[in-house]
Amino acid sequence: MPRRPLNLPAPYLRRVWLDPARIPPGGREKYPFGLPLFPDDFEIAFEKPITILVGENGSGKSTFLEALAVLVGFDEAGGAAGYRPVDHSDAVEATGGQLAQALRASWLPRMNTGWFFKAETFFSVARYLDQAAAGAGPPPDFLSHSHGEGFLRFFEERCRRQGIYIFDEPESALSPSRQVAFLKLLGRMERSGIAQVILATHATILMAYPGATLLEVSARGFQPTTLEDTSHYKLMRAFSHDAHGFVARVLRDEAEAP
Repeated sequence: MPRRPLNLPAPYLRRVWLDPARIPPGGREKYPFGLPLFPDDFEIAFEKPITILVGENGSGKSTFLEALAVLVGFDEAGGAAGYRPVDHSDAVEATGGQLAQALRASWLPRMNTGWFFKAETFFSVARYLDQAAAGAGPPPDFLSHSHGEGFLRFFEERCRRQGIYIFDEPESALSPSRQVAFLKLLGRMERSGIAQVILATHATILMAYPGATLLEVSARGFQPTTLEDTSHYKLMRAFSHDAHGFVARVLRDEAEAP
């Protein structure tokens, strides 16, 4: 881990690929290696400071982000290097960690500072930080704020250092106006020149971040796309064009379905 900021701009993690020889025996019949998303020639390049992944639930986005986090040196439950906010002793499986063992990465330079944020484990991580600060001054106390305010305060405090920042659906607790605030944070991180962001989202507001690499995650792999071509945008555009008519058609179709 670098002891002081390096005079090198993001991105730092440049390329990730699958090494079939590292897949455990019988792994191809199991999750996550059985996903069409991960063929033997799987490879993804990170060419810009901000990469945004979009795709349906179950496409493998979260597992992939967990694997990237493990490659960087974070716990797959969230946090930074050296944090262990969640007890894994009773876990049945850790798919992100399993996938990470079969991945290889190219760096410029190797970086293990930053943060991995998962909405579903935010409270465990925040509680861990409060407990870790006990006796060393006032605790961060992220949980004293509303869900969305706690998220944003957490992001603002933790995303200032040089490093890699991985966000798995950060919009989960953010209202549309808070999503706009998060866009502004992304802008500050990009302008700093020392932050690489890899983000998975269902929020069209976040997908619209200008200049980011936007990749659609599906059975075809990671495909470059545009905001307007995503199914998320098309759905929201149809809703915004005629909200009442859209909802009425959805409910009518459901009622008429056999």
